[in-house]
Amino acid sequence: MESTGYRRHVGLFSATMLIAGSMIGSGVFIVAADMVRTGRSGGFLLTAWGLTAVLTLFAALSYGELAGMFPRAGGQYTYLRETYGAATGFLYGWTFFVVIECGTIAAVAVGFGKYLGSFFPAITDTAWIGPHLDVPLLKVTQAISVGPYHLGLTPSRLSGVAVVLLLSAVNLYGVRMGARIQNLFTVAKIGGLAALILLGLLLRPPVAASQAPLPLLEGAATLPFLTALLVVQTGSMFSADAWNSITFIAGEVKAPERTIPYSLLIGTTLVCGLYVLANGAYLKVLGPAGIANAPQDRVGSAALQALLGRGGGLIMAGSILVSMFGCLNGLVLSGARVYQRMAEDGLFYPKAALLNDHGVPAFGLWIQALWTCLLTLTGTYGQLLDFIMLPTILFYVFTVGGVFILRWRRPELDRPVRVWGYPLVPALYLVGACAIIGALFIHRPSYSWPGLILVALGLPVYLAVKPRVAA
Repeated sequence: MESTGYRRHVGLFSATMLIAGSMIGSGVFIVAADMVRTGRSGGFLLTAWGLTAVLTLFAALSYGELAGMFPRAGGQYTYLRETYGAATGFLYGWTFFVVIECGTIAAVAVGFGKYLGSFFPAITDTAWIGPHLDVPLLKVTQAISVGPYHLGLTPSRLSGVAVVLLLSAVNLYGVRMGARIQNLFTVAKIGGLAALILLGLLLRPPVAASQAPLPLLEGAATLPFLTALLVVQTGSMFSADAWNSITFIAGEVKAPERTIPYSLLIGTTLVCGLYVLANGAYLKVLGPAGIANAPQDRVGSAALQALLGRGGGLIMAGSILVSMFGCLNGLVLSGARVYQRMAEDGLFYPKAALLNDHGVPAFGLWIQALWTCLLTLTGTYGQLLDFIMLPTILFYVFTVGGVFILRWRRPELDRPVRVWGYPLVPALYLVGACAIIGALFIHRPSYSWPGLILVALGLPVYLAVKPRVAA
């Protein structure tokens, strides 16, 4: 027997924890290394994270108005469809399923397996289980390349698959169960990140780190400060992404027209504040050179090891495992609601529109899990995430732009919450996000054009399903 609708069990605290838990994964412990190598100074690193924090908060405030206007499951998909029509909504949903959501879940899941290997050496990404396929580097143009890919199953990837299947099965039993797990792990991960910050800022490392900027290597190319600031946003914005996850489950949120906007404000402010402080702690403990040269870019582990010795690395690994588990649960829980909403509109498998006896889109959860598990077999979907960051930001631009369009076209709609600082706040976000897109096109073509191609592949699919689109 199918349920007649979603169950509204999620309050303000659980909504905020879903946002924070989905945002905090492994990125904040890793991406600082590449950011420092690009900008070469501690001041650059903090400025880059500050820009990410401001843009994320401005986007969240803009989404708050849209969430109040359309308090239904589907979130960003719903906003885009209401603003621009079914084709744009589908292209977002297509990109969301093919790479953004499933690719992110796969990346975090295999990262979970890799960190699990810190405690169980047999869980490695270097031993194959069964046959595997190596695909060499492919040069599309002089500036754009894809690969290499190493396709197959390893113990590390198998661990990731197991976690995805476990969390997908648990979330079949309703949003209340998923929210309880999310609350528990998010509180734990916030506590762990806060402890890292306090230790880094209050303790003095045995050897004081040099705060001198990184020297420019002879013959090395360098980007102007502002350009570099925009380019590195792919790392920091990815680490701060998934803040919009609460909008996907709007149909299960109590008083969503107010709960969602307030949770967006609280959750993004909390996480972005922690991120800036964490990078301040990294700089104090390691300095720019120590961050840039952290083994395998594991900056968080390097910082704690510098403070506490070899045991600090294992403590950090355990904290990151907790962080990634909570992140995975939030992503698994929220993503299937988008496919359910698309199916209701005739833009996804019809069976995905159905809810089980617990008010959960079970088919959406399992098809999401299936595609995610296949992506884990690539082991190099990190490249796919690089490709998709530009379309991700582009869809954010379209969505925030919808605030202006809907105020003009549909002023009669009820707006329980309006964007604070309108029109300046959404306009500043659009300027900043468009500048990032432009910088990526010019300076990172290998990341930008492939992402747009992945989006464009959705056009023939849309034309095929268009006859089923609801009026």
